[in-house]
Amino acid sequence: MSTAGREARPAVDDREIVVGRVIDASPELVFEAFTEVRHLSRWWGPAGFTTTTKAFEFAVGGVWEFVMHGPDGTDYPEWIRWTEIVPGERIACVHGEFDADPNAFESVLTFAPDGPGTRVEMRAVFPTKELRDEAVGKYHAVEGGLQTLANLNAYVTGKES
Repeated sequence: MSTAGREARPAVDDREIVVGRVIDASPELVFEAFTEVRHLSRWWGPAGFTTTTKAFEFAVGGVWEFVMHGPDGTDYPEWIRWTEIVPGERIACVHGEFDADPNAFESVLTFAPDGPGTRVEMRAVFPTKELRDEAVGKYHAVEGGLQTLANLNAYVTGKES
């Protein structure tokens, strides 16, 4: 819904995290890196993390079940269900530790041309302010999101370490 050129949306500022970055690659390549598991498993996660995929079906209603392995040896089970896919433009999903996780959050990723690159924005909306604050304070979600996008940039430009 639009009013006077501004998009109306529910007030969620105290429950959301937004990170973004311009990726030095075309929107088509960046979108492919997000949607094909052979790519996604190679760059997803903050610095020092690796990812093991258990299941992956990129389709509305499909699931990506995976484990992120922290640099300290801690494993983090993750579960994503895709809720909207607009090729080259937008991906929406629910992200938690398991199916029906009451603490799962909604996430929207957008892709837009930006010069020769692609602006990627990752917006996460948590069920409560407390869960958002925990993600920021305990799990360093903002830094982790920015590191994840840096990993993506390194991967698609062939500058992986």
